[in-house]
Amino acid sequence: MFEFDQYLGFLVFLGIATIGFWLMIFLLTFVVPYWVGGAILERIQEKRAAKKAKKE
Repeated sequence: MFEFDQYLGFLVFLGIATIGFWLMIFLLTFVVPYWVGGAILERIQEKRAAKKAKKE
């Protein structure tokens, strides 16, 4: 059915596809929410600092 070269190519393809799949899962579940949450907290702190500076 497969020759050895085709078998190795198929395994390499499966390995790269699996790594890409798990990388996307990791990015979507940990990195992106952390990034968005940090941006929101930073925006809130900037607004508070601007309000405090405006009061003084």
